[in-house]
Amino acid sequence: MSARDIIIRPILTEKSIKASDNDNKITFEVAKDANKVSVAQAVKEIYNIAPEKVNIVNVHPKTRRVGRYSGKTRAIKKAIVKLPEGQKIDIFNNE
Repeated sequence: MSARDIIIRPILTEKSIKASDNDNKITFEVAKDANKVSVAQAVKEIYNIAPEKVNIVNVHPKTRRVGRYSGKTRAIKKAIVKLPEGQKIDIFNNE
């Protein structure tokens, strides 16, 4: 599995942008079978930055309704990557 297959996309929410500004943490959606070690290696390979810490969160699907129809959102796996001081990943202008 390549690094681009492990890291799917960055997650851009108010909470993740605040964590990026304050704590130097970046949030990514990662593959279902990814673990902390593989995410750290993928970040090092793609961005040339060795992360200090990686936390993984499984996000369960939530029920959503539109009128009388209900369904579920998809389940994802998130990785919160803490970068060393002075290092930064610009997710808005990258590739």
